[in-house]
This record gives sequence, structure tokens and C-alpha cells, in this order.
Amino acid sequence: MERILAHNARAATVWGNGGRDYERISELSADALAHLASRLLPQPGERVLDVATGTGWTARLLADRGAVVTAVDIGAGVIAAAKRLAPHIDFRIGDAEALPFGDGSFDAVSSTFGVMFAARPEAAARELARVCRMGGRLGLATWTPAGGVADLFMVMRRHVPAPPANAPSPFEWGRPERVRELLGDAFELSFEAGTTTLRMPDGLSVWEVFVAGFGPTKTLVADLDEAGRERLKHDFVAFHEQYRSDLGIAMPRDYLVTIGRRK
Repeated sequence: MERILAHNARAATVWGNGGRDYERISELSADALAHLASRLLPQPGERVLDVATGTGWTARLLADRGAVVTAVDIGAGVIAAAKRLAPHIDFRIGDAEALPFGDGSFDAVSSTFGVMFAARPEAAARELARVCRMGGRLGLATWTPAGGVADLFMVMRRHVPAPPANAPSPFEWGRPERVRELLGDAFELSFEAGTTTLRMPDGLSVWEVFVAGFGPTKTLVADLDEAGRERLKHDFVAFHEQYRSDLGIAMPRDYLVTIGRRK
């Protein structure tokens, strides 16, 4: 059954907003998604769940290795696109804080730059552990709190009302210490750092891709008036232009890969 918790209804709209164009966002970090798949190393026939799958790029990588993949996302728009891109994968609308599967249903569970955005991290962490069988594996790729994507979110945040004081930062999932707090009781954890480089011709090109396909940016643009949109566009483009080389934008984005073994 499709079940989105009431407090996540707005997030479901935001993250689904990119639709098919979210595929381009995944393409820009394709090497990081492949990094996670190579470390999780699913075996042919293993049951794998990909959480917050977007348009399913990671789910497809896992299926290409022979895994029997189920993948969920809170956003209906990206799940509809994922189904069209890979009809052989079981894509479903699903909330990371209330996964619609029984205890121990999967041999491995993954999430790439997805579950880190859950509104209630502790609840999402419990669900990751619950649906993974004893001895099974966990694989996460999460953006780090310093530099890159975290700085970009700060640029966008300047154009929206301040979040509640107790709102969790998704980038805390990029610190091993926080991941241990969330998942260390259920998993034996190991970590590996990685960097993916966003390469585009110029800052305006990055803006156009994100406005089309990245739900938070697309939603923010729709919510602003014309003057607000122009200010956001100026700041967004200028931020990326900091990373210009002779050939275009080359922005390094650090991330953390977490691999766990279910206790």
C-alpha cells in the first residue's frame, strides 16, 4: 500500500516535482552512485531495497548486477518516471519513515543522497534496520556537511523563511559520528570518503538543469515572485561560477559512503 505520513505530504510534492528531469540530477553524480553499488556489491538473486530512489539510477545499477530490486520514493512524479525507464524493477511510492515491507524482507538496503533528507532521521534509521535481514547489508551515500552541496543549500535557504530551530540537517548523515548514532546499534559500520565533480559549461547551465529537475529548486522557483526568482538565479549562478576553470564549471562535491552489516 502507498502510505505517506501526514507530516511528509509537502516533501512528497517537492521531491516528486522533478519528474523525468530528475534523471539529469542523478547523472551529474553517476560516479558516486556507482561507487556505492560497487561497495554494496549485490549478488545475483539477492533481494535489495533502494530507498528514496528518485528516478531509479541506483536501483538500475543494482539490478544490472543481478539483484532483485524493489525501490521506493516519496515522490509520485519521480516514481512514474522510474517505472518508464526500467519497467523490470518494482518501483513503488513509499515513505522512508514507514516502509511498506515486513521485518527482514531484504538481503541489502541502499540509499544514495535520499534517506538523508528524511524529516525524522531516527525513524528512517529504524526502518532501514527493520527491513534488513540479520547478516544483511546496508549501503548509503550521503553528502557531507562541509562544502559542495551543503553550501548550495545554504544559498537556496537565503531565499526562503528560516526553518524551525529544531529541524535536523540532512548533512549530518555525512558525518560518521552521526551515522553511528543513528545506525550503530543495528549495524557494524564502515566508511569511505568520496568526491564527485559537477562538470557543466557554466553556472547558467547548472541553474537550468536544477530548475527543471531538482524538486527543492524547482519548487522554490515556483513559490517566489519574479523579483525573488531573479535574485535566486543570480545567487545560484554566481555560486557555481566560483568553480569555473578554463573549460567550464568543475565543482567538487564530497560525500560519505557507509557500508553496514546487520547485527
